[in-house]
Amino acid sequence: MALHCHLSGTTIQSLKVATIPISSSSPRFIFRSLPKTLNLTLFSRHSPPKTPLFTLLIRALSAPAVATSPAAEISDDKVVKPQWKAAIDFKWIRDNKEAVAVNIKNRNSNANLELVLELYDKMLNLQKEVERLRRERNNVANKVKGKLEPSERQKLIEEGKNLKEGLVTLEEDLIKLSDELQLEAQCIPNMTHPAVPIGGEYNSNLRNMVGSPRTFDFPVKDHLQIGKELDLFDFDAAAEVSGSKFYYLKNEAVMLEMALVNWTLTEVMKRGFTPLTTPEIVRSSVVEKCGFQPRGENTQVYSIEDTDQCLIGTAEIPVGGIHMNSIVAESSLPLKYVAFSHCFRTEAGAAGTATRGLYRVHQFSKVEMFILCRPEESDMYHEELIKIEEDLFSSLGLHFVSLDMATGDLGAPAYRKFDVEAWMPGLERYGEISSASNCTDYQSRRLGIRYRPSESPSTTSKKGKTNLAAARFVHTLNATACAVPRILVCLLENFQQEDGSVIIPHRLRPFMGGTELISPKSR
Repeated sequence: MALHCHLSGTTIQSLKVATIPISSSSPRFIFRSLPKTLNLTLFSRHSPPKTPLFTLLIRALSAPAVATSPAAEISDDKVVKPQWKAAIDFKWIRDNKEAVAVNIKNRNSNANLELVLELYDKMLNLQKEVERLRRERNNVANKVKGKLEPSERQKLIEEGKNLKEGLVTLEEDLIKLSDELQLEAQCIPNMTHPAVPIGGEYNSNLRNMVGSPRTFDFPVKDHLQIGKELDLFDFDAAAEVSGSKFYYLKNEAVMLEMALVNWTLTEVMKRGFTPLTTPEIVRSSVVEKCGFQPRGENTQVYSIEDTDQCLIGTAEIPVGGIHMNSIVAESSLPLKYVAFSHCFRTEAGAAGTATRGLYRVHQFSKVEMFILCRPEESDMYHEELIKIEEDLFSSLGLHFVSLDMATGDLGAPAYRKFDVEAWMPGLERYGEISSASNCTDYQSRRLGIRYRPSESPSTTSKKGKTNLAAARFVHTLNATACAVPRILVCLLENFQQEDGSVIIPHRLRPFMGGTELISPKSR
């Protein structure tokens, strides 16, 4: 779907919908009915798998778990060429094919492992044949340089010509085969932490529960009714201006958004994170390298027509690209960022009461955390990220649960993912407000982000040159610190009062000029 506009001779760039399952770290804003009183069995109906644990040598397989392939160029001879290539360890996939096959099945991926292995074997055999012909061509070329009879020389020249022509054909076939292998292998999802429960969303395990649902002695309103009565937002005007699922924030809601962003940044920066604002338009290739599909069916991303650019659905994408194609110093690790951005999502297929109001919108503000670290430290930083999230939400006085998400709900990049779902009285259910994902080296193998271990190099060459330690891929992690619309829903619905007012949490008041209460406007 595309729209072209021309105003006073100026062309407004058209937008079209493109396909992308949204980031593992970014709230999906999916709601499900849950009783007010929770118990452990509700979240752990599937015990950890009894199958042998996968080796902890994790290889990011650099691919979305969807059937569609990454964006590719088609040349005049119809050869599909990937626009970029991931550093996929094909040998590791072949050597661990049983574990990879089980992982693909558990994650409901459409990746074709048998085809990948078949293409890899063909490529290896073709490489051997190419190398054999190159050796023969070089031998013939060396013979031609010697003293030969004219007839013998001419014979060798013809042989060399034939070898050259055959080699050109085989090299072209090798390139095509390598491209096909790359595209197919990019469809293989990341491996999975052995403790992750197998199954769909409802098989996820409860990690933690903070607080309990508030009890009300008056009829509970949802955030739409509260916002209308307090004149906090306007969906009708936004629908006329922009379309459905857009909104204007007004009055105290504007100040509340600013307070949430500034408070969150302040708190996360105390923990050693560097603040960023990011570009909100990025190249499609960067979106793909982070594990998303910017073009396909059921998209969540807006792509800009006739360009290779997209609007971001999460700051994870531009932050992930900040060190693309680089080798960072080991002494600089971990690199911790906290980024503020606006996010844009098509929310294709979203419908129902659970998507009304601020629950599921096309544009919103979000604060995202992102870490690049050594491979052996990523599990530790994953725990740190979920701890930060839980500290933030509990300090706002919210009741929430954190979940260890099952294999079918991980998305392609995540090795393990923790979600946070908060109680929303207006819906009488829990809704996702945050998630934290460890993507291991899945994204870094696609983005080309490595570090060089600082161990002492050894001198091995005859000329006294030193051999540096081999560069390794970093691990990347991401987590949502504050998805503003969802937190606004929580605050309005949980802290509503019988007289129609809403209490501002103590932590946010200094960021709202001391405002303690949002009161009904006098008429």
